[in-house]
Amino acid sequence: MTAVEDSPERLRRWRLLLGSADDAPGAGMLAGLDGSRDATLEALYGEDAERRGGLGRSSPRVARWLGDIRTYFPTSVVQVMQRDAMDRLGLRELLLEPELLESVQPDIHLVGTLLALNHAIPERSRESARAVVRQVVEELERRLAQKTRQAVRGALHRAARTRRPRLGDIDWNRTILANLRHYQPEHRTVIPEKLIGYGRHLPEVTREIVLCIDQSGSMASSVVYAGVFGSVLASIRSIRTRVIAFDTAVVDLTEELHDPVDVLFGVQLGGGTDINVALQYCETVIERPRDTILVLLSDLFDGGEWESTLARARALVEGGVQMVALLALSDDGAPTFAHENAAALADLGVPAFACTPDQFPDLMAAAIERRSLAEWAATNELTAS
Repeated sequence: MTAVEDSPERLRRWRLLLGSADDAPGAGMLAGLDGSRDATLEALYGEDAERRGGLGRSSPRVARWLGDIRTYFPTSVVQVMQRDAMDRLGLRELLLEPELLESVQPDIHLVGTLLALNHAIPERSRESARAVVRQVVEELERRLAQKTRQAVRGALHRAARTRRPRLGDIDWNRTILANLRHYQPEHRTVIPEKLIGYGRHLPEVTREIVLCIDQSGSMASSVVYAGVFGSVLASIRSIRTRVIAFDTAVVDLTEELHDPVDVLFGVQLGGGTDINVALQYCETVIERPRDTILVLLSDLFDGGEWESTLARARALVEGGVQMVALLALSDDGAPTFAHENAAALADLGVPAFACTPDQFPDLMAAAIERRSLAEWAATNELTAS
């Protein structure tokens, strides 16, 4: 090592990174705040952590550890450590204790864990669990609700064309296209005979949106976002929104849309997947096929009869339903999904791709305006089948 590389600060960083192994650079005890950080990391990532249970089965000890990591590390690191602790040290069961739920840093992955444990949560912990879920939901609503309402309402107005628009509502691109035969060469301009503009008032329902959500455990983050978006969409007067969750059975959560927390606690993550059963139910609740957008949120790993699923999807599309298979609705990176099934849906005219929550409002706007969703996905460089 050079003199610079052998500096105490560099050795300290290597010691925190590599742990307490004797041959690690800077081996030895750390003092003060560094020592406390090291102890919390050792409990989770030390060589014997998994074998000896790391944090042990003591709820008070786990609560202290959860409090420590929030003290010593930034929120983004805390969330990663909490997820690792659940996987490495079996904290899922311990999170059923109310004192632990009050100690954790709420995030979307923790909400997914709580939803998966929903029916196992004892009565004494239910209010604490709902408080954690509500905190995350409120943060997501602050981030996404306004953008969603603006995008969807704007798309509804643009889709509601009128032949007698105000000056500020004229859609000049469509107006020029409709009047090209009235081009005046001597004036080098088009004299519009017909004006095409955006409508302003939407007094009645003009679109129906059905969010059909796969409850399998791999879809946990997507389910949380979908529950929030479902509630936001339900607040827009000109849209009738339904949220339907499914595994091998179907649960219609539409009546719970006034509160996204109730929607999420109506979901049971895990279990099998039968997409055909879900689409069959969707057929029964769709009232206006040509004004309906059906979002199938699923990784498409289907445990039912796939040929029946394809036949059902074909019937929906031929009936006028605008359908999209959303492989994931999350920030977790490229999703795992059934590629052959996604390709088969794409052949039917049902585009299959994943998008982040920040892109979802624009997706819904494109669907409302009846733009090609496959072209929209390609333009936005989304993961497609």
